[in-house]
Amino acid sequence: MKNRIICTLPLVVSVLVMLQYVLVPNFREFTPLDQNAPTNVWLWFMGFFALAFAAWNVAAVFSKRAHTQLRRRAPLLTVVFLLVLLFDFATLKTGWLPQPFVPWPDAILNAIIRDRAILLTSLGHSLRLLFTGYAIGVVLGIITGVAAGWSVKARYWVQPLTKLFGSIPPVTWLPIILILAGSLFGGAVFLIALAVWYPVTATTMNGVLNVPKSTFEAASTFGVSKPGMIFKVAIPASSPFIFQGLTQGMSIACTALLIAEMMGVEAGLGWYINWQRGWAEFAGMYGAVVIIAVTFFAVNAVLGVARRRALRWKEGGA
Repeated sequence: MKNRIICTLPLVVSVLVMLQYVLVPNFREFTPLDQNAPTNVWLWFMGFFALAFAAWNVAAVFSKRAHTQLRRRAPLLTVVFLLVLLFDFATLKTGWLPQPFVPWPDAILNAIIRDRAILLTSLGHSLRLLFTGYAIGVVLGIITGVAAGWSVKARYWVQPLTKLFGSIPPVTWLPIILILAGSLFGGAVFLIALAVWYPVTATTMNGVLNVPKSTFEAASTFGVSKPGMIFKVAIPASSPFIFQGLTQGMSIACTALLIAEMMGVEAGLGWYINWQRGWAEFAGMYGAVVIIAVTFFAVNAVLGVARRRALRWKEGGA
């Protein structure tokens, strides 16, 4: 019984969000020409979630797997929608948060719909910039990390560099990079690659160093060559460390991306936020922040799935 009640909480809270939006009076009157005047878009948006949670509860009655997943996610989803409820109450309904600097959810959602074309273009540019720099940083990081972990001579040169770039935030180099780079895009790619290179190199090097010598000795008895030791033993055995660096690198790359776009690159979501802020279009600015959060959450989720699949052997052995 208790679990069933917990499973219905996201549905109950999503309905409460809708009821509050309709029944609680707004903190002021809006004219028909007001761009941020409340609309029914927010109701449709929340109604979609309410229907989804209702369907999920019905499925949970007949499917043990659906019930397990809903029971695990219900508390978090409930808190998320409670925060949405409080945010709407503190903006549109009471004006407690400073206006017009903090718009309400309906205004943010309408701004996303209104500027969907330019937001989609900006998102595409940001993703192209992010993955170009991330891919370069990952490839170079794995190469230098494996080399430093395998060879004492390589480690002699690589370790001081990791200490240098590890102690200095990558964005510190932004002004110099943007001045010396041939293009703003190239400078931003270099900044992101530099930001990713350090964590991937450090974790990969530590991973190779932590591979037990007995593992290499066992491989040697089976006639594995020296290059085979690297590609068939060292890299697979250190893959948990490598994926740790990939995850850290993605977080740092996202930060470097936004800073680069806000300070120099003339496209992307960071540029869009600066542009909207310059025109005091705070709803559009927050809309871009929402898209950034959702996008980066999705990217990290995909990276997490890749990590679980690649390390399935380790989890199975545990």
